[in-house]
Amino acid sequence: MKINIYYGGRGVLDDPTLGVLEQVEQVLGELRVEIGRYNIYEQKNKISTLPQTIRGADGIILATTVEWLGIGGNMTQFLDALWLYGDKEEIEHIYMQPIVISTTYGEREGILALENAWEILGGQLCEGLCGYAENLKAFKENSAFAKTIEKKVENFYRTISRKTEGLPCSNQAVRRSVLRNTTMKLTPQESDQLSVFVSNDNYVARQKQDISDLSAVYKDMLGEQDNTVDKDFVNAFLSHFKPFEDFKASYAFEIEGKPVPLVVSIDRDRIECGYKNITESGIDVIIRISIDCMNEITNGRMTFTRAFNSGKMSAKGQFSTLRKLDEIFVFAKWGRSTQ
Repeated sequence: MKINIYYGGRGVLDDPTLGVLEQVEQVLGELRVEIGRYNIYEQKNKISTLPQTIRGADGIILATTVEWLGIGGNMTQFLDALWLYGDKEEIEHIYMQPIVISTTYGEREGILALENAWEILGGQLCEGLCGYAENLKAFKENSAFAKTIEKKVENFYRTISRKTEGLPCSNQAVRRSVLRNTTMKLTPQESDQLSVFVSNDNYVARQKQDISDLSAVYKDMLGEQDNTVDKDFVNAFLSHFKPFEDFKASYAFEIEGKPVPLVVSIDRDRIECGYKNITESGIDVIIRISIDCMNEITNGRMTFTRAFNSGKMSAKGQFSTLRKLDEIFVFAKWGRSTQ
């Protein structure tokens, strides 16, 4: 039988969980169990590869210390790595015993968190061990505590030996249904390879740089597309302008998604068209319109009046000046229209 121990504390000398693990290892040694010990704080740079170590284990012990709130970052990162890179089929056959010792408050919440995590991962759960250690020396020298620890470990050993199965739980149902699409479908070999890549800082940095470069390329492409649309609208107004004698007006088209409006200024037979900031006092008609509607109008499939009447376009200003747009700019292929 092989049992792995994963310690999620900080490794300080006065950590009571370390004292408990010493007794646990002594009991397992007497039972002739093969023990694998992994101190997660020593594996921070390659924590994503730790899930590979559960292969071949019959059971594992997740041990951590609650120093102020929760099970701590080291254990949380390890559980995250198990979810992302662990072999779920392997985990289904592995028994887990949680051990949580608190120096403040929250050992029961901590053990519950480990139990919930392991059940969602799909593993087999065994009765855990939790307690509060106010004084490390008194805790280690208490013979009653030692007997409790010994009994818990022996029960863990018997559960694994007998392959005892627990009743189904809702956490496992969540994994099979609600969360089934949240992780990538990878083979065990692919998961191992991915975890190695993730732990390689140079590889991760290179991937981030590649993503950044691609993002810059796409931003440039989108910027070019926006500029093309902008130029198309400006060219459309300039090429379809039909001057009217003694007519002067300024229109501001606030096009959806554009930071500044398209301003069209007409003075008899002269026209200025471009994107710029405006003040309402210098504009006769302010028009709010979507890009799609503007495209329909400039391509001759709709008139400004019809867009306004149908609610696809809104305007503020003199209505007579607004209606003049369809006479000044004839986009329709069949000729001048104010419909």
